[in-house]
Amino acid sequence: MDTIPTILVDGNSPLLKKEGLFHKEFPSDLRQVRYFALLLIQKAPPSIREVNLLEQQISELLKNAIKHGNRMDKNKKVKVWFTFSEEEAHVIVQDEGEGFRDIEKWNEFNRKRVQCFLNRNYEEMAQYVSYRTEKSDDTDGGNALFAALEYWNGGVVFDSSCTTVGVKKIFTRRMGIE
Repeated sequence: MDTIPTILVDGNSPLLKKEGLFHKEFPSDLRQVRYFALLLIQKAPPSIREVNLLEQQISELLKNAIKHGNRMDKNKKVKVWFTFSEEEAHVIVQDEGEGFRDIEKWNEFNRKRVQCFLNRNYEEMAQYVSYRTEKSDDTDGGNALFAALEYWNGGVVFDSSCTTVGVKKIFTRRMGIE
């Protein structure tokens, strides 16, 4: 691993460009997150082998927008732009919240976590199992973000207000498998 992936803040990132993407809006209803994700996945080609992981990752993006961004306010919407092909998945999720203000703190926490793992320092790594803020509840821990950085291998980028995240997954083909 040459570099440790990080969450970027770059309002000019190509990952935040919405032109040519499908668009949906959803209410902030946490109970329907999986259903919303399935509505989006309908546009994915059947040949994508990772459709279950893709659906799970999209569910996490929606859940974070509803829970952390919109604070489960049913009057607020989550907007999603997306496109899928056999080569890639590109998703943009926007909430109406205050924005993810601790991105640099989270990146530093994740960097230390990964360094502990790479150095096989599991005793110290115990300090980096769960990322929590004063707004975290018992079910929060940053695990979705840890997984997102691994899954979205084309990047994870927030706009300057940190209310919109763009992600990309580049699918790799295995030799002899089509």
